[in-house]
Amino acid sequence: MKPSEITDWHAETQERAARAVELFRQGYNCAQSVTLALADLYDMEPSTMARLSGSFGGGIGRMRETCGAACGMFMMAGLEVQNPEDTPSDPACAYPNAALKKANYQVVQQLAAEFRKRCGALLCRELLGLAKPLADGVVPAVAITATPEERTEAYYRRRPCTAMVETAVRIYMEYLRQKYSK
Repeated sequence: MKPSEITDWHAETQERAARAVELFRQGYNCAQSVTLALADLYDMEPSTMARLSGSFGGGIGRMRETCGAACGMFMMAGLEVQNPEDTPSDPACAYPNAALKKANYQVVQQLAAEFRKRCGALLCRELLGLAKPLADGVVPAVAITATPEERTEAYYRRRPCTAMVETAVRIYMEYLRQKYSK
């Protein structure tokens, strides 16, 4: 299904948000959960999408930087701004194209602002309560390890990640609805 073919936006959003949460609970990271819940809108192979978005979990490589759920949403925006119907060899639609870059950055900034508004932050470490920005702009260091935590019920209870994944999908679907329901 293409975004332009969606008729029941509410049901489609509910289904995709629930799917993203389910994927996260299956062990996919936050970025993968978002991109896999939306990949079919762009005829993207799930295995390719999972590999492409895999590095963005845990706030980009578990460094607790930009939330992986938000990064997944931004990856999808890149697919949306470059119309899936365009011919990749057409210079008007292919990168490097300043107008296309600008359009993509505008969408990403719009999505980021909405994510920040709803979630309170864009940085993984802030969403997890590991660090809060100080008045002087300096952020305390966060211990970085590459080893993911074991996914247990206690993990899911103390982590807001499922809410971030769900929120990212909902924001993205709202963006699509606004774009395609005109």
